[in-house]
Amino acid sequence: MTLAHAIGIDLGTSGVRAAALSEDGAVLHLAAFAYDDAPAGRDPSSWWRGVEICLFELAGRVSLSSVRGLAVDGTSGTMLAVDKDGRPLGDVLMYNDTCPDMDIVARIGDVAPDGSPARGAASALARAIYLSRRDGVHKVVHQADWILWRLGLGGAASDENNALKTGYDLEAECWPDWLEGVGMDVDLLPQVHRAGAPIAEIGPSGQRFGLSSNVILHAGTTDGCASFLATGAREAGDGVTALGSTLVLKLACPSPISSSVYGVYSHRVLGFWLAGGASNSGGAVIRSLFDAAALAQLTSALDPDHPTGLDYYPLLRPGERFPINDPTLPPRLVPRPAHDATFFQGVLEGITGIEKSGYDRLVELGGPALRSIRSVGGGAANAGWTRMRERALGVPCLEPRSAEAAVGAAFLVLSGQERQA
Repeated sequence: MTLAHAIGIDLGTSGVRAAALSEDGAVLHLAAFAYDDAPAGRDPSSWWRGVEICLFELAGRVSLSSVRGLAVDGTSGTMLAVDKDGRPLGDVLMYNDTCPDMDIVARIGDVAPDGSPARGAASALARAIYLSRRDGVHKVVHQADWILWRLGLGGAASDENNALKTGYDLEAECWPDWLEGVGMDVDLLPQVHRAGAPIAEIGPSGQRFGLSSNVILHAGTTDGCASFLATGAREAGDGVTALGSTLVLKLACPSPISSSVYGVYSHRVLGFWLAGGASNSGGAVIRSLFDAAALAQLTSALDPDHPTGLDYYPLLRPGERFPINDPTLPPRLVPRPAHDATFFQGVLEGITGIEKSGYDRLVELGGPALRSIRSVGGGAANAGWTRMRERALGVPCLEPRSAEAAVGAAFLVLSGQERQA
């Protein structure tokens, strides 16, 4: 059997994926497990079941005896409280759950430094504080942390990408003192490592998948950062656009940039900084305007060489966060031409304009000039739209190495081993 060298596990919103990579980074096999329904995605036992199924599948397809390391990525800001044995206490608070106690959110807003990603109604720190009040709590951990614990880490350890929204100080590389002032007992939070850093050897619970006792568990990352790494982007000025339900931009930078006004903050990963912003425009708008059955025909009718001249700002409802911060910004989708093909192209041109403005905004905030684009998400397969975007952005649209976050997590392992060599 082919020898695997690194494993990455991705805990996504709809299921679990695991990738086995060779020593030179080639993807040997990708295993997938889909949650039965939405509630299962909130259940740690479903996460672990998915990990088990994926790792056993990998073991049946490639040799895991030569694997040297494993890393896990998870949804950013998903938190759970656990007892001293790592058993979850009560319900998980997911990445998109609002903290049930808004007084906690308000307190963080009063005390946290300006621009901290721990601020706001969606604060992971607020969820952590709320969970820390449960009876019998030993630690409050992130989703990826808990899977590492189950793989035999023997305790709570995290990475600074997942910890960022929980208030971790990237410059001082510690949990800051002001956390205690907002009600977070820092002793309940995990020890934090840089993404990709080796932590400890795998335990017996991980070895039962065919992994040797010498396998090193590495600090992981968020699903967003892992998806970026999977594409192969890593040089300053490399951008990755996620053309999903919303439009999400990430740009590799030599130094961190942030803006609380536009919701921009930076993760540190593999020696560079990853800045990002998210617009409310994207695929959800397209699906609201066009019948799914007609999209293939409309796509084939695109004429990127002849722009429509329509000046659209496609939104589902009023309000934008990036690259414009205006909670009242109205959608702009008129005039509507007689032909749906022209209207469809105009909508794509509008989203493209938002993408360009987004990267311009990141540069304005201190990021490097855009040098290349890689695209992921459903819209990445639209060749006509890609040509349109390439022309508007003025840089080449490169083929991503992979669109799988699990591959990015495995790449962290390989990069961590390179830094040790």
